[in-house]
Amino acid sequence: MDKQTIDLYLTTNAKYFEAGAIPIIRQKLENADENTYLTLQTCELQDPTTLLLISVFLGYLGIDRFMLGDIGMGILKFLTFGCCGILTIIDWFTITKKTKQKNFATISMVL
Repeated sequence: MDKQTIDLYLTTNAKYFEAGAIPIIRQKLENADENTYLTLQTCELQDPTTLLLISVFLGYLGIDRFMLGDIGMGILKFLTFGCCGILTIIDWFTITKKTKQKNFATISMVL
């Protein structure tokens, strides 16, 4: 794949990944073919800022965890109102990192 296409992808999607993951993604994209790149374009990535806002306003219901695919913690937070707010507050500080890790795992399966 050409360098310009890789740079374009990384520039438009950098906010979805941790800074340390960008070189790894670049290396994998350099070894990928065009079909893999087209498949990668169809992957749905979650916006960390959106999940942070959902976590702040609806985190006590576990909606943020359900959106990440963490069903068990989502049910726990829903039934206990975020374990009386403790898990909700913890998620305010960790949800963006978890979202970026999930996005990286999603595209790693494709690459």
